[in-house]
Amino acid sequence: MLRFLPGWVSGLVMMLLLIVNTLFWATPLLIFAVLKLLSPVRGLRDLFSRAAAASGQHWASVNTVLGDVLLPTQWEIRGVDKLNMKGQYLVSSNHQSWNDIYVLMKAFDRRAPFFKFFIKQELIWVPVLGLCWWALDYPFMKRYSSKYLAKHPELRGKDFETTKKACARYATIPVTILNFLEGTRFTQAKHDDTKSPYTHLLKPKAGGFALTIGALGENINSLLDVTIVYPGGALGFWDFLCGRVRRVIVEVRQITIPHEMYGGDYEGDKVFRKHIQNWIADLWAEKDARMAVLLAGAPAA
Repeated sequence: MLRFLPGWVSGLVMMLLLIVNTLFWATPLLIFAVLKLLSPVRGLRDLFSRAAAASGQHWASVNTVLGDVLLPTQWEIRGVDKLNMKGQYLVSSNHQSWNDIYVLMKAFDRRAPFFKFFIKQELIWVPVLGLCWWALDYPFMKRYSSKYLAKHPELRGKDFETTKKACARYATIPVTILNFLEGTRFTQAKHDDTKSPYTHLLKPKAGGFALTIGALGENINSLLDVTIVYPGGALGFWDFLCGRVRRVIVEVRQITIPHEMYGGDYEGDKVFRKHIQNWIADLWAEKDARMAVLLAGAPAA
């Protein structure tokens, strides 16, 4: 461990090692991305996609090993023992810090497929990263605001069709899709501005969840409800690298998504929309209560 070093020194060492690891695994990933782009045969494209995903998985695994060896963080991860690397999962997690991505890597490493998350369509043009995300089969989606749809009603439903097409490739392959329902990191200012009814959470955005499960269909009927708690406070990523995040608790609940949640019209059917909103609100209320228990130091149920 680096605990004998000053915090800023251990932070620099960890940052350097993470950068080296990223550059190392980015090289084969970019090669597979180019080969996939140039391949005229669907079978070869699928092969290069799997190779790119393996590179991403190795990158994440090495990151977690570095943290285990060099940092003093104590981990309490519950509910992941029955997950399957060949499974298909939709992950919903609270979001407090940039550390959450690393935490999820740690929690699901070699237990579930390397996770993917939805990316705005415009980001595919980001140099290098856009190509990497494409090679990893991250779903690119284009969302239209309510105001924009009011002016262009002919585009209503197009975002769903785009997302559904992007997710079609997941029908027969192992996949873990990550969704932060809050849409942004928790801060007390955001909590107060949005008048969140929860103590430790922002209001969840049910529309994105409805769009996701509608596009994925019942091939993915298992929701992994993830609760991340930082007993010492949700510090920044630099603080994490410096060894100041001493303890992290992760609880994972596997929930079967009800059959009636699929196939409805979230935008056009008020009854269906209210049903999903109530289901998500109940889920969030349970998470908020569980976070209060964990932060108070009570034993796990």
